[in-house]
Amino acid sequence: MENQFNAALFQPLELPCGTVLKNRVAKSAMSDSLGNGRGDPTDAQIRLYERWAEGGLAVSIVGEVQGNPCFAEKPGNLVLRADSDLRRFRTLAHRGSANGAQLWLQLGHAGAMAHPPISDPKGPSALDIPGLICSALTRDELRALPSEFARTARLAMDLGFGGVQIHAAHGFLLSQFLSPLFNKRDDEYGGSITNRMRLLLDVVDEVRGAAGPGIPIAIKLNATDQLEGGLDRQDALAVIAALDGTAIDLIDISGGTYFPGARSASDSAGTGPYFLDFAEHARPLTRKPLMVTGGFKTLQHAADALARGNVDMVGLARALVLDPALPNGWRSGTGNDPKFPKFANPPEGGVTAWYTMRLTALGEDRAPSDSTELEASIREYEERDSDRISIWNARFRP
Repeated sequence: MENQFNAALFQPLELPCGTVLKNRVAKSAMSDSLGNGRGDPTDAQIRLYERWAEGGLAVSIVGEVQGNPCFAEKPGNLVLRADSDLRRFRTLAHRGSANGAQLWLQLGHAGAMAHPPISDPKGPSALDIPGLICSALTRDELRALPSEFARTARLAMDLGFGGVQIHAAHGFLLSQFLSPLFNKRDDEYGGSITNRMRLLLDVVDEVRGAAGPGIPIAIKLNATDQLEGGLDRQDALAVIAALDGTAIDLIDISGGTYFPGARSASDSAGTGPYFLDFAEHARPLTRKPLMVTGGFKTLQHAADALARGNVDMVGLARALVLDPALPNGWRSGTGNDPKFPKFANPPEGGVTAWYTMRLTALGEDRAPSDSTELEASIREYEERDSDRISIWNARFRP
């Protein structure tokens, strides 16, 4: 049964818009790569989010949902626009909000990090470095972006999703504008952090206008790019302070970037949450609820984070891949902390492929393999992406 130790984790949280989340556990956004290659949800994806809802969390966030297929991160991304298979999206919204859970869509745009076989990478500035070539968005193109995000948000609301999250982390488009590593512009969108956050704040305003006053709008923000020359703590805190004056309902703090050669925070060898110190510095700057994502592996980690008073929610990702019913187990006291696998000298992308293929097994109600040999996972992951590239291009780039 719920006890004093874990009680705070299972208290409701009222967001500024008035929506009440039933507890403080979120499934943070991941690129689950479970779209069908045409941008629509598959049966496995629908079942996966239903399993997470049944498992007792308050909110799940579907990662990297594109409004524009020209800037996708992977061919397994969802694409939500008027000609999508809206029936399947409605089914995802309905089944992913079982058991009192909320299901939100993360509004994605990969920008410079768009997958070249299916996209036309464009970012704040032109780049030509090993592993990353992109052109620069024109001023007219970037001025059209807030309305594009807003249209996707409005359609999500019409289909029954509970809210949206604006993706401004991990080196994707809005994160690129914040980062001096990507953003070399000399107009009103580059230079000072005030200018670099201009597009993000415009997106927030238009998404709120499209969604309406009572709909949760979250944002995912880097505490740091974890790269020399990228977004640093001082500038990230300036963005937090600016967001306090907006209609955002929840700030999800993460970090790292998928810049070529960089290791993601989730592949770190750390033993605990990554960004609690940043949350401590952010807390005096905003009254908005704060969520920290990354490194939560035990009930102790989650309970301690809330007890410190700087965090209102915890974001779990890989822990919920290992055990989709983890919140129910933690609440009842009958569940154990997940056992995280150890990988010996994993190749770049290998760990991500392993977890992604485990998501597929969960969505298909199969018992996932516990083998830590990565070669088979990488091969299966890459073969599936290869198949979906041709499907994607036939659908969106005929």
